[in-house]
Amino acid sequence: MSEAASARDRLTADRAAGIGPGIGLGPLEPMLRAWLPAQRWFAGKGRAIGRLRTVSAAELLPPGSAPGLLHLLLDVDGDCYQLLLGIRPSPLPPALAPALIGHPEQGPYAGQSVYEGLGDPRLASLLLERLRSPGTLGPLRFDRDPAVVIPEAPTPRPLSGEQTNSSLIYGDSYILKIFRRVGPGVNPDLELPRALAAAGCARVPAPVAWYEAELPGSEPLTLGVLQPYLRGSDDGWQLALHRLRTGADFTAEAHALGRATAEVHSALAGALPTVALGPEQTARLAAGMTARLAATAREVPALRPYEAGLRGAFDALAASRGAGVSAQRIHGDLHLGQTLRTVDGSWALIDFEGEPARPLADRRRPEPAVRDIAGILRSFDYAARSHRPFAPAWADDCRAAFCEGYARTTGRDPREDPVLLRAYETDKAVYEARYESRHRPDWLHVPMAAIRRLSEPQRPPSHRTQLPAPGSPTLHPKPPRRPLA
Repeated sequence: MSEAASARDRLTADRAAGIGPGIGLGPLEPMLRAWLPAQRWFAGKGRAIGRLRTVSAAELLPPGSAPGLLHLLLDVDGDCYQLLLGIRPSPLPPALAPALIGHPEQGPYAGQSVYEGLGDPRLASLLLERLRSPGTLGPLRFDRDPAVVIPEAPTPRPLSGEQTNSSLIYGDSYILKIFRRVGPGVNPDLELPRALAAAGCARVPAPVAWYEAELPGSEPLTLGVLQPYLRGSDDGWQLALHRLRTGADFTAEAHALGRATAEVHSALAGALPTVALGPEQTARLAAGMTARLAATAREVPALRPYEAGLRGAFDALAASRGAGVSAQRIHGDLHLGQTLRTVDGSWALIDFEGEPARPLADRRRPEPAVRDIAGILRSFDYAARSHRPFAPAWADDCRAAFCEGYARTTGRDPREDPVLLRAYETDKAVYEARYESRHRPDWLHVPMAAIRRLSEPQRPPSHRTQLPAPGSPTLHPKPPRRPLA
């Protein structure tokens, strides 16, 4: 489509909706001010919205269609959010009633219902149809892998559960992640899986289609990614909890997950640039961890008695001067809930977006791969502490097996650099304490148990892992099963 045609589409959308850059939100504004803070993916929960203005607007169906689908990018106090609003005559069908945002009394939507559009199967199907047919519509550009044939209109359904974004599953074939909080630049959840696919790494579902916004004076903003849906897979977190409840061993799975994680790290290091951390970069890394600790201690009183002990992990990292540490592109938010055991028994890693609260530029910077490893090790501890009684032996066995699986693939056991690993585990536990204090106070005891352990003076390791000789079938025999008590 030509630039002139794109401009006409944008102008048509703006005039039809009565909103757009420089026009404002009109009668939709008070409804959105009330609705946005209640959304799981909205970062400003619990406080009043100040600035609210339109960044872009586009009708994904011709103006006057019933239902209609309005795509908005909104500037909300400096953050950019993506909304897809359905427009239907009132009243809404009962199945859509929970998605209602409001009833405008004026403007082009007067007398109609404005609602969250992703729960409407007709509108969700329209999104897939746009992805099947690459092109532009106003500020939106749709693209796909030409080697993949996307079937017509499989039945869509929203993915339930707590998410910082929104996802739609189409039939049992594809899943579309729709990013809510967006920014200029390629989202890692598109960039990294594409790089892994090009490198031949099958541990991550390869994107088959995506869409972006192209705004004046800005890099494109990644808005959504369509990937194969791994039907019949087990969520790693739920699988671990099931094994805990039944008293079953999980070390074989942890070992295999360590190997899968190592394969992904190796493929990313080969596909994208890596850097070596010197003394200055390591000191800056440690300073960032120390600053996060100080900020969290101000917010979470329970952390304050342990602040000095925790700081020791970061001081030790700064004193290490970064000898031999390399940084690369990583997952950035790896835990058991970001893993899937597929029907053939292998492991897949998903959701490469990184921590959504961090700026996009930070999430795209190379970091030591041990950050991902620390995330998984903390996740084993989370699972074990969710069990009654606490299962420390289960967590210890899984942590060891994961590290051994990782070493089996790379030849490098992450426990061989205890200073770096401890610093990242500590930083992760501090992050968890802040998160739980804000969102799930009943879970604060889980990271606090790690906080107490990590704040204690560290004893030298009693052993170093003996890596296998070339050709050895296993790192060492599988540890015996221990009771979950």
